[in-house]
Amino acid sequence: MTTINEAAIYEALSRVPEPELGGNLVSRNMIKELTIDGAKVGFTIELTTPACPLKDQLEANARQELSAIGVEAVNIAWSSMVRRSAPSQPQQLVPGVKNIIAVASGKGGVGKSSVSVNLAVALAQSGASVGLLDADITGPNIPMMMGVEGQPTASANNKINPLTRWGVKVISIQFFVPEGQPIIWRGPLIGGAIQQFLRDVDWGDLDYLVIDMPPGTSDAQLTLAQAVPVSGAVLVTTPQEVALADVGKALEMFKRLNVPIVGIVENMNGFVCGHCGEVTEIFGRGGGEKFAAQHKIDFLGGVPLDVRVRQGGDAGVPAVAQREPGPAAVALTAIASQVAARMSIRAAAGDSQPVLTIS
Repeated sequence: MTTINEAAIYEALSRVPEPELGGNLVSRNMIKELTIDGAKVGFTIELTTPACPLKDQLEANARQELSAIGVEAVNIAWSSMVRRSAPSQPQQLVPGVKNIIAVASGKGGVGKSSVSVNLAVALAQSGASVGLLDADITGPNIPMMMGVEGQPTASANNKINPLTRWGVKVISIQFFVPEGQPIIWRGPLIGGAIQQFLRDVDWGDLDYLVIDMPPGTSDAQLTLAQAVPVSGAVLVTTPQEVALADVGKALEMFKRLNVPIVGIVENMNGFVCGHCGEVTEIFGRGGGEKFAAQHKIDFLGGVPLDVRVRQGGDAGVPAVAQREPGPAAVALTAIASQVAARMSIRAAAGDSQPVLTIS
C-alpha cells in the first residue's frame, strides 16, 4: 500500500483532470491548505469561478484517486479566485472589474434584459462579486426587473455609489430621471452616459460586470467596445427566423469590433403547461442551436417560456431568486455556469483583444 504523505497525495491528485481548462488539479495549482492525519486527508480546491458547473465531477474523481492509494477519509473545501479574462489597459475605466460581459441581441423583445438580470443574480448566488449596468439608456428596464429604486449617492472618492439588490451592484439612467419621463437623446449623449457609468461609478472589485445592451448595432455597442476590454458577448435570440436574422447582424458587429462571442441563448423556446406538462413551441424550437452550429459558436442553452419570469420581472424578483424556481430559472442558472466557465477558459488561455478605436 502507498505511504500516505504529501508527495503521494499530490501524485494522486495530478491524475484528476481539469476538464475545462486542461491540465490537472496539481498542474493548475488548484490544491490549497493540504493536511494529512494518518489516513485522513483534507484540502481546498480553488476554482477559477464559484459558478463552476463541474464541482461534483472534480470531487468524485479526487475521492476516487485518493481512495486508490489508501486514503480512508477526505474532507474537501472549496474556494474560488476568478481570473481576469482580458488584460488591464492603461488608464482603464473599470480597473477593479475582472470580466465584462455584454448581453446583446439584434432586436428587441427577445428577453435580453431578463437574461441579463438572471445571469447577474445567478452569478452572485454562486458567490461571485457582480455588477449590472443598464446600457439601454432610452429604454431602461433593469431597475424594475431587479426591484431596486432610489437615487445613488456620492462615494468618498467623489464617485457614484451603485444601488445593490440580490447581491448585485446596479446602475441605470432610470435612477436619475423622474418616473415616466422619456429620455430623448441623440447617439453622442447615449455614448457619453455609458462612458460615465463605466468611469464615474464606484464599482469596486468585481468578478463580473454584466452589461445589458440596447437592441441594434449602433452607438452604445461602439462606445462599449472602444471604452473597455469586453471579455465577451452573450447573444440572445428567440427561435423564429426574424430574430435569428437580426442576431446574425449583432454577431457580425461584435466580430468586427474584436469582441469575443461567449455563445448564444435561445429564449422562449417552448411553453411548459403548468397543468399537464405538455410543451408548446410557440416561437418554434432549435433555431438558436442551429445558428450556433452554423456560425461555429457555443450554444449556451435554451430557456422555456415560464410565467414566473414575467411575474418576477414585474415584481422585481428575478426568476433565479424566487422561492420556488421554475424550469426557466433552472435553465438560466445553468447558462450562468456555462458563461462563467467560458470566462475561466479564456482567462486560462491568456487570450486578449485590443481596444478598438473607430473614428
